[in-house]
Amino acid sequence: MIPLTADQLVRAYSMGVFPMARHRDDPRLFWIDPEERGILPLDGFHLSHSMRKVLRHTDLIVRCDSAFEEVIGLCAETAPDRPETWINEEIFRLFGELHRYGLAHSVEAWRGDTLVGGLYGLSLGGAFFGESMFSRETNASKIALAHLVARLRHGGYTLLDTQFVTEHLARFGAIEIPRRDYLRRLADAIDRRAVFHGDLPGSEVLALLSSQSSTQMS
Repeated sequence: MIPLTADQLVRAYSMGVFPMARHRDDPRLFWIDPEERGILPLDGFHLSHSMRKVLRHTDLIVRCDSAFEEVIGLCAETAPDRPETWINEEIFRLFGELHRYGLAHSVEAWRGDTLVGGLYGLSLGGAFFGESMFSRETNASKIALAHLVARLRHGGYTLLDTQFVTEHLARFGAIEIPRRDYLRRLADAIDRRAVFHGDLPGSEVLALLSSQSSTQMS
């Protein structure tokens, strides 16, 4: 089996396909191209009143890219509600390379020196491909997701790809769209210039997320 390269992975994402392993210990990767693709519209992010309060009063510290490999490792761990994960050593290796190239990023929620939640994904042009998230504390992954959306809005991104729609993501406004619609949005986003802002004060995060209509935030 010939290992994939980071360049090949980037080309695959730019064409609308992504890799997954059947389980963590399976060394093989399979290309996934779902007929219905999950996205979280950046202008339709649903921030509830309770979540706004959490963001306003949390004592968690949010950082970006300070513990990228640790985030992937924690995303790859099993949990009572997730007995199997699809992140194998090959994905770990490839995304480590993409991070070193400045293309893959993590958003991390910290309590002191302890990483309690976070997510990671790939940035190409104005598209961000969210890969996985984890939480070791109530609301930690939700806070990381809110910070991600604020950074993408601030940086000029137009597409947040979630691959699939889970119940958790649906609460924030994630939807499924047909493959053809997704590929059109992807092509437009890839051609855009966007900047992933790692440093963004919490006050700016709330301002960016609160700039949406009251119907989207209700």
